[in-house]
Amino acid sequence: MAALLRRTFLMSSLLALSVGCSVESKPSTSGTPSLSGNGKSATNETGGASAAADPADKLNGEVVADGSSTVYPITQAVAEEFMKVHKDVKVSVGIAGTGGGFKRFVVGDTDINDASRPISEKEIAECQKNGIEYLELKVAIDGLSVVVHPDNTWCRALTIPQLKSLWSPGSTVKKWKELDPNWPDAEIRLYGAGPDSGTFDYFTEAVVGKAKSSRSDYTPSEDDNVLVQGVNGDKNSLGYFGYAYYADNSDKVKLVAIADGDDVSKAVIPTNETILGGTYKPLSRPLFIYINKKSFEKPQVKEFVKYFISKGQEFVQEVHYIQLPENDLKESQKRLAAALGSK
Repeated sequence: MAALLRRTFLMSSLLALSVGCSVESKPSTSGTPSLSGNGKSATNETGGASAAADPADKLNGEVVADGSSTVYPITQAVAEEFMKVHKDVKVSVGIAGTGGGFKRFVVGDTDINDASRPISEKEIAECQKNGIEYLELKVAIDGLSVVVHPDNTWCRALTIPQLKSLWSPGSTVKKWKELDPNWPDAEIRLYGAGPDSGTFDYFTEAVVGKAKSSRSDYTPSEDDNVLVQGVNGDKNSLGYFGYAYYADNSDKVKLVAIADGDDVSKAVIPTNETILGGTYKPLSRPLFIYINKKSFEKPQVKEFVKYFISKGQEFVQEVHYIQLPENDLKESQKRLAAALGSK
């Protein structure tokens, strides 16, 4: 199952356009019990009805999601399984980036926005201006990974001050030896998230100190697979993207341990344990979906979101993200139940 999901995700993400990609339904297979953040069976707290409605309900129509390339593999996996049950529903999942997705969401162009950061004040104001009421649901935990080429033998760890000197606007750092005099006199070629990505916002705020504040002379992309390929193709490269993309490409890139302060000996490698436990700082973060509340009037959207929250944690683990702690999962279930109370 895991291998199938990863293969499906990799092929789909390479073909997806920033305005959205459609996924087609597949033959039905037997389902798996829904899991809570600690792997136990989750109770149905999503409005009373079963998360996966009886196929006899004959749901049809479309669910349109867009946004974060980081959240994409979770939503894509959930969508494929949902369409095995509801063969007349088409779930389209795009990877325009968190910011790019919100540009569509705030004008009512999509039902769901995948987000690797919380909605911004500007985006909230746009929603209010356009009469868009939304529901925010936390769906997983992720950590950002700083990576280098597998043949890089010198850069095993970096401090946040070193990363800041490298990525700040106007940075004059060009070569590895400028970060550490013992490192090669070779130019660093940088790869990172594009400006419409929530990963870009989170990384720049955590590292530079201000969201969207970054040097511009690097190779940007909202598609993390492009970044993986870039770092893999150059021995002197360095890049950053979500931990799940590292987990799926650990043979192509190598992790760099990160120290929150200026003591490199305290650097921590991102793992499921260090990300969830809070020792991998400051590059750990929650992941979200945002739902246009008006879209709950569409039965197919309502059932898809219920399915997502009821069964989504098993897919979170399948695609190498970290399942929500039980309290966070229950909070998402309660928020959804409250939102559906009047629907």
